[in-house]
Amino acid sequence: MYAKVKHFLAQSAIYFLVAVLTICCLLPFLMVVSGSLSTEEDIMNYGYTIFPKNPTLLSYRVLFQRPGMLISSYIITITVTVLGTIASLIINSMIAYAMTRKTLKYRKFISIYCLITILFSGGMVPWYIVCVNYLHLKDTLAALILPYLANGWYIFLLRNFFNAIPDEMKEAAKIDGAGEFRTFVQIIIPLAKPALATIGLFIALMYWNDWWLSLMLIDSDKLRPIQYLLRIIVSNITFLNSQMNVPELRNSKQLAPTEGVKMATCIITIGPIVLLYPFLQRFFIKGIMVGAVKG
Repeated sequence: MYAKVKHFLAQSAIYFLVAVLTICCLLPFLMVVSGSLSTEEDIMNYGYTIFPKNPTLLSYRVLFQRPGMLISSYIITITVTVLGTIASLIINSMIAYAMTRKTLKYRKFISIYCLITILFSGGMVPWYIVCVNYLHLKDTLAALILPYLANGWYIFLLRNFFNAIPDEMKEAAKIDGAGEFRTFVQIIIPLAKPALATIGLFIALMYWNDWWLSLMLIDSDKLRPIQYLLRIIVSNITFLNSQMNVPELRNSKQLAPTEGVKMATCIITIGPIVLLYPFLQRFFIKGIMVGAVKG
């Protein structure tokens, strides 16, 4: 009886702690939602609160004055995220698998080369010259994908996971007549789903939240991803208001609810990633743990 009570109290304490941590994680999100629904005056007077003092949709009205532009940017972002994530996973996983093969020539050189890319950068000016003058990526969809395809950190994480797969499985596939590519596709990839899901989530977040490549390489309005477009809206809110016909803004002392628009942009961009994470959660936990402890 005492053991059952002790076990019940221990479980209750764990559930209580998890509930407290969940609330602590949820509060910032609720404050962002409240901020997007608050007036600029309320934010300046009361700060960010859990519940808006005077709820209003003015911030969303400002953002959605040109819905076609937002939809177009969303399509660009989704396209770049999907294509970039798939291509990056293929490239990083193939490099990582090659680095696990002891028969590969210059394997140590490749490892050192990948490590150098993590520690040092070539600089923004040389990077820009290579992208524009040599790769001709200016104002192309590829400009939003190619620069992030290979990542040394992801390669090392995948290499550590591939090293955890017993060599006997690879040798058995070789005895059965499978080549390196077939072994990689039919043996390694199915076993590496947790690691690939983990790295895939990181890559998808990187592509989804990126605005730097657009700032450097994109001038065309048709190729602006959602993050870059929203950055322009927030940083040029005064100019944007002069192009809009919102009655509430005419009589307002301030040109626009600047802070509310910032919070509204967070809500607009966070949706797809929040919906994606639950499907990858079971792979994410296993993948990040295995990649962290295997050397």
